[in-house]
Amino acid sequence: MVTVHTPVMSNEVLAQLVPFRADALIVDGTLGEGGHSMGFLRTYPECRVIGIDIDPVMGRRAMNRLETPRKRFELMTGWTDEILASWVKRAPDIILLDLGVSRFHYECSGRGFSFRADEPLDMRLDESSERNAADLVNSLEEDDLAKLIFTYGEERYSRRISRSIVEQRRKAPIVNTGQLVGVVSRAIPRKARHGRIHAATRTFQALRIVVNRELDRLAAILNVAPTMLAAKGRLGIISFHSLEDRLVKRCYRAHDGRYGGDCHILTRKPLLPSAEECRSNPSSRTAKFRVLKKASIGDSP
Repeated sequence: MVTVHTPVMSNEVLAQLVPFRADALIVDGTLGEGGHSMGFLRTYPECRVIGIDIDPVMGRRAMNRLETPRKRFELMTGWTDEILASWVKRAPDIILLDLGVSRFHYECSGRGFSFRADEPLDMRLDESSERNAADLVNSLEEDDLAKLIFTYGEERYSRRISRSIVEQRRKAPIVNTGQLVGVVSRAIPRKARHGRIHAATRTFQALRIVVNRELDRLAAILNVAPTMLAAKGRLGIISFHSLEDRLVKRCYRAHDGRYGGDCHILTRKPLLPSAEECRSNPSSRTAKFRVLKKASIGDSP
């Protein structure tokens, strides 16, 4: 049975990203399986939603789930940063970015996003991309691999892991997730292998981020999203680790009226998922939701 992804902080999203006009244009910049888009379409019966996703598989799943008139929902397949950079449509009233990876990718895609299944070590959201996770693991120099795991996974044992990976690949290439999990687990000191998160979590995160250029793409989106909003429009971003959240905070501050920008930060501290949501949907535990509002003429900072 194929599972359906549960959108994180859906109540908070609908409470914060309220359009100021009935026929609002809403951009769901990370469509996934369409959970957030469904919430907007059901809550605002006159709004129009544009969903963006690089993976055509996710686009098809979302379209099947939404079952909404085509005049109210449009699917755009591509990287969000590239689509927003060449935007020619009406200025959006709402832009939402849920930066989490869909449950489908972890459990059903067979692309090696999860360390809980033995799958090809791929991790590409866009399967037409040339470089996958196995390419990185088997080709990078030891120092470069250690830097990647430390920088993008914030893994304290990055050098030990990198050294073990290089030693293993001298014997045979590392081509599936099971092999990588074994190498990483053995590299980490025994007392640190059974902490709050799986021993391979940070290494897998680092590889996924680099394969999909996630932080570069987020930075590119943040460079254009606040400026393209309609007056009184809102930008909401749900991040899941400190590297993403740091970029979002920096962007919001740069556009805030207190520092000369033309927006207002509506969430001085990020909104967090409720304890109930964390229990029912553990993937929400690290989520942070921040909202920025575009000012209108006459608004004070």
